[in-house]
Amino acid sequence: MDSGKFAIPYKNLIYIVIGLVFMVIGYLLMIGGGTNDPNVFPVEKLFSFRRVVVAPVLILIGIAVEIFAIMYKPKKR
Repeated sequence: MDSGKFAIPYKNLIYIVIGLVFMVIGYLLMIGGGTNDPNVFPVEKLFSFRRVVVAPVLILIGIAVEIFAIMYKPKKR
């Protein structure tokens, strides 16, 4: 019943962690830049290149790495 093997190979787990790191960095780049005054709308902070381009690209890269990690089948020795 228990063959001593884990369902996901170690190499795939490394890829999963790498994908999660990409996604967390992307989400961290999106946060912040708010204001305490609701009448002030800092357009240059809210719609910066970092938030509109860099963060979503990192999240998409993370998702692609996750899909790769799930689908990748290591070669047997």
